[in-house]
Amino acid sequence: MEVKASSPTDVVIEEFNKTKKDWDDGYVQTLDHIHAIENYGKSRSTATGDVAKKDSLPRLNGLAQDGLSLLTTAQFNLDLLVPQLPTDDHIQNARMLLLSWSKQIQSLRSSLRHANLQAKSNMRKAAKEERELLLGGGEESTVRRRNLQTKAGMTSAAESITESLRRTRQLMVQEVERSGNTLMAFEESTGVLKKAESEYKGHRSLLMRTRNLLSTMKRQDVIDKIIGIVGAVIFLLVVLYVVSKRIGILKLKNIALASIKAAMANKAEIVERADVGGAMNHMGRVNGHVGPNVDFNLEQPMMHDEL
Repeated sequence: MEVKASSPTDVVIEEFNKTKKDWDDGYVQTLDHIHAIENYGKSRSTATGDVAKKDSLPRLNGLAQDGLSLLTTAQFNLDLLVPQLPTDDHIQNARMLLLSWSKQIQSLRSSLRHANLQAKSNMRKAAKEERELLLGGGEESTVRRRNLQTKAGMTSAAESITESLRRTRQLMVQEVERSGNTLMAFEESTGVLKKAESEYKGHRSLLMRTRNLLSTMKRQDVIDKIIGIVGAVIFLLVVLYVVSKRIGILKLKNIALASIKAAMANKAEIVERADVGGAMNHMGRVNGHVGPNVDFNLEQPMMHDEL
C-alpha cells in the first residue's frame, strides 16, 4: 500500500512511506539471517551452506535480533503515524497493515526459534561426521584434525570478538539512553527553574506593592498622629476659653448680686425711717401736744445719741 502525499500532510505521508520502506528492507534482511541460521552447520555442498559458514551462529542470531528490533521500531512508528493520516480510509488501511506486521513479527520470532533448533541439529550432525572422519586413519584424518584445530581457534576468536562488540554496542545503547534521560532531566530542571523565576518575579512585585502600602500606612499613621495632637490642643484651648468665660460670668454675677443687695438694703432703711417719722407725728397729734415741727430729711441718715 502506497499513500500519495498531499499538501497539508506531506510530512506525515513521507514518514509513512519511509517507515513502510524500512519495514520491507528489514523484513527481507531478517528473513535472510533466519535462513542462514537454519542452514548453519550443513554440508558445504550447497550455496546456502557456504553463506552459513562465513558467519558464526551468535553473530547471525545478533543480526536477526537487530532485524526484529528494527521491525518493532517500524511498527511503533507506524502506530504513531496512524492517527495523523489525512483520511479515514488511510487510517483503516494503516491499522490493517499494523495487524499484518504484528503477525509477521510473531512468525519471524517463531521461525528464528525453529532455525536455532535446526542449526543445533545440523551442528550435532556435522560434529558426528567430523568425529567419524577424525577417528579414521590416514593422512586425510591428520589434515582434517589440523584444519579443525585452526578453524576452531579462529571461530573461538571471532566469537569472542563478536561478543565483545555486542557488549560494546549494548553499553553504547545504555549510555545513549542514559544521556537521553539526563537531557530530559536537564530540560525538566530548566522548566522548574523558569517556573521558579516567574514565581519569584511575581513575589517580588507583590513585595514591592506591599512595601509601598506599608510606606503609605506609615505616612497615614504620622498624619493621624498630627491630626490627633492638633485636635487635642484645639480641644484644650476651647476648654480653657470656656472655663475662662465661665469664671468671668460668675464674677459679673457676684458683682450684680452685691449691687442688688446693697440697693435693697438702702431702700429698706429709707422705708424704716419713714415709718418711724410717721409714727412720731401721729403720737403728737393724739396727745394734743404740738411739738416742734421736725423736718425729717429722709435723704439724711438718722443720728442716734449714743449717750
